[in-house]
Amino acid sequence: MKRKSLSIIRTAVVASSVALLATGCTKNLLDQQPTTEVGSSFFWKTEDDATYALMGAYNATRSVFDRDYYFDGQGEYTRTRGTSTSSGDPYNPSSNAGYQSANYGDRFDNYFKALYGSVNRANYVIENVNAMIDRKVGNREKLEVIVGEAKLLRGMTYFRLISMWGDVPYFTKVATSNADVQTLARMPITQIKDSIMNDFSYALEKLPNKPAAVGRAAKPAALAFRGKLQLFWGSWNKNGWPELTTFKPDAAAAAAAFKGAAEDFGHVVNDYGLSLFRGGEPGAIDTLGGGEILPNYFYLFMPIANGDGEMIMAFTHGGTSTGQGESLMRDFSGRTMQRSQCWVSPRYELADRYQLITTGEEAPKLKPMAPTAAGARTALNSALNPQSYANRDYRMKSTIMWDYEKAIGMQALKSTGFAPFIYKSWGTNITIGGVSYTTYDTDGCNSGYVYRKFVRNYAGQDRTDGDYNYPVMRLADVYLMYAEATNEVNGPQADAIALVNKVRHRGNLPALKSDRYASKDAFFKAIEQERIVELVAEGQRPFDLRRWRKLEALYGGLGGLGVGQQDTQGAVRQSPVVFQNATERDYARAYIFKIPQSERDRNPNLTQNTPWL
Repeated sequence: MKRKSLSIIRTAVVASSVALLATGCTKNLLDQQPTTEVGSSFFWKTEDDATYALMGAYNATRSVFDRDYYFDGQGEYTRTRGTSTSSGDPYNPSSNAGYQSANYGDRFDNYFKALYGSVNRANYVIENVNAMIDRKVGNREKLEVIVGEAKLLRGMTYFRLISMWGDVPYFTKVATSNADVQTLARMPITQIKDSIMNDFSYALEKLPNKPAAVGRAAKPAALAFRGKLQLFWGSWNKNGWPELTTFKPDAAAAAAAFKGAAEDFGHVVNDYGLSLFRGGEPGAIDTLGGGEILPNYFYLFMPIANGDGEMIMAFTHGGTSTGQGESLMRDFSGRTMQRSQCWVSPRYELADRYQLITTGEEAPKLKPMAPTAAGARTALNSALNPQSYANRDYRMKSTIMWDYEKAIGMQALKSTGFAPFIYKSWGTNITIGGVSYTTYDTDGCNSGYVYRKFVRNYAGQDRTDGDYNYPVMRLADVYLMYAEATNEVNGPQADAIALVNKVRHRGNLPALKSDRYASKDAFFKAIEQERIVELVAEGQRPFDLRRWRKLEALYGGLGGLGVGQQDTQGAVRQSPVVFQNATERDYARAYIFKIPQSERDRNPNLTQNTPWL
């Protein structure tokens, strides 16, 4: 049967509805005549036409970045069970096992294709708006801003492609038929990196200092992504990427990349007047078990933070009745919240990462205990004792719930009052302090914890009708990446230490003690600690683990015992154990991903990554 449409490409002229931005530009490109088939006299006549097309590019890119939390399944702190997405959705994995820690790199066929759809939509804007500029149609400066935004989106997408697959096909023209892509070979990653740098640099030159509207990009986004690309390039050249057989690490290239990253991040930090959400202050916190007074970090992931300066790059969502809502509540919370599904939950190991606000140091390890054991709810450091979680980093209460923590339930868009979370006591009646409650109900938790992060603590919106602007670049991340880059160049520096302390302060933690930055290695560990607790469930951890080459150390190495996740009650909750008796090939397949076989069947020039041969 003759194929009538592209697989690797979703062409710009048939893409889905455009992103909802504060400008109100919600016009669907499907309502326009196919502009690759008609003359420019019909379309591409005004800046509004160019803006409508750009909104389509934002929407296509949003679809491959706004659920990055699924990637956290490769790490050790978040479980993604199965998938809540439908067949053909960008984040729908090729296996029903979802995105788990092992056997990870063969799950992204749909994602690979959708990324190229995003590339093609950006190419569509760039090509046609440049033609408008050549024809002297509209205001050149404004049109160049639109090209800059599209190039930023294209650069982000290619950056994601090379981060996962290494060498990939690269093209900058609109593809309108299978013939346009079926002969493309994979371009070496070094050449693609240079092209991405060019896109980010053009965006930096043309974009304004502040976004034209909430959800649109400005210079800080271009600088931040250019810095992040150089940080990753430095990591790959320093640590190697042996699974990408065409790549040869270079120490000099690593040093230059880290230096360039530090410079770019430094400009983001110093030149645009940006600050952390609510000044980086921790805010107030409720008593243990309380759910009314939550720290500022919790509200950073609520719609109240939309448009805040910390959100250097975020993708907008429309909320109720728009068809453009986000599904964070459905994915992160349980049945108690609008029959949500808890597809994403914390692993037991996350809780031990939260330090004490009294000392700034690690708390004693939590001890799993069966609820029937004597003193399980009162024993020192018992994972079932609520007092074991006292005096912790404020980000802990903002991020996860443990036994007897409460959150607002809701059904039929109305509040059902507070529901206490008690592991394995799902939807049962209980009296606490003389007050009757129905416990938190979920079939998705197997660790003893659920996420509070991203879960609305108020009624009124359905589980897939959220209006939160999902962040893909936050200022706190830039602070930590700046610290990492400068540490690689010169070791611990006073300004970098101060930025890490700013991130810690939002958790009400004291400043780092001097031993935490006494050496490059010590400071790196302090930075990694902050990246874990600050960015958990935002899709950052697996990319860090791979560029740092930490999977073997994390999971026990070749032929090792692996790591079996447990729960607060002492049961092993994962079988088989992750990377148990792992071979070199098992790890290799986690570091670089499988080129979809369906694409290779269509394109004989599309070679496979070596671990997947």
